[in-house]
Amino acid sequence: MDRSFPEILSSLRKERSINQRTAAAELGISQALLSHYENGAREPGLGFVCRACDYYGVSADYLLGRSDRPDAARSAADTAAEYLDRVQELILGARAALGEFAGKEHGA
Repeated sequence: MDRSFPEILSSLRKERSINQRTAAAELGISQALLSHYENGAREPGLGFVCRACDYYGVSADYLLGRSDRPDAARSAADTAAEYLDRVQELILGARAALGEFAGKEHGA
């Protein structure tokens, strides 16, 4: 996690073979402003950071250099979904066990 926002922003664009003019237009800013963001001369606002995350399909933590995982947000969502699936399995198992227990009490 030793890369800075300007480095990451620039590398995301270059990895996708997108020129600055195209990226800037699709992000709703001028090419000059994108250049300033990529070389660290200016810092963007939150709105641009959100648009850039959506545009490049990465998490804000990755774009800001706080994580090495571009998909950290999606990974957290996947982890939560897996957890909820497991909880549902446990609940179904508990209901089945309770049903068996209740059946044995009535049959005794």
